[in-house]
Amino acid sequence: MEHLQAYRAAGGGKHRANKLTETRARNRRLLMAAAVLFAAGLASSGSKAQSGPFAPLAGSWSGSGTVTLEDGSTERIRCRAKYAPIGPTMEMSLTCASDAYKFILGANLRAEGNRVSGSWSETSRNISGSLEGRGSGGNYEMAVNAAGFNANLSLKTSGNKQTVSLRADSQFRGANISLSK
Repeated sequence: MEHLQAYRAAGGGKHRANKLTETRARNRRLLMAAAVLFAAGLASSGSKAQSGPFAPLAGSWSGSGTVTLEDGSTERIRCRAKYAPIGPTMEMSLTCASDAYKFILGANLRAEGNRVSGSWSETSRNISGSLEGRGSGGNYEMAVNAAGFNANLSLKTSGNKQTVSLRADSQFRGANISLSK
């Protein structure tokens, strides 16, 4: 018992194992903080210095528009778009909804010069296909194809404003959407 009291007295009243545990816990917290700061730095540096053909689109956009159905009726829709360009490629998503209608469009694009190609999917209807077209600087004209579905997509960007127009030959006739950053 005497040796335990002397041991604690030498360690400032604490057991040596407690100091070691506290040091390890502090080191883990510091490592975790460093990892979080590093990840935050990567995320912010990626959004600042975008380059490549899709750079003007980078970020999140939102707005509204209309969708036209086969019978000619139209519905107002609200939309959100997200563009994530990396060099000559870009992942994009566009979600639009009204009280009665919703579509979720995703695409992976690649630019070679002013030629654009890629794949797309509309998850709420389980349809996917290819797209190809031309453009640069945030302005693109593309043909969108899938089994039983053909459409023309126009994307025009000017600063923090963007218009998206889709014309199709199915029960979904088209959409006109205005977005802003």
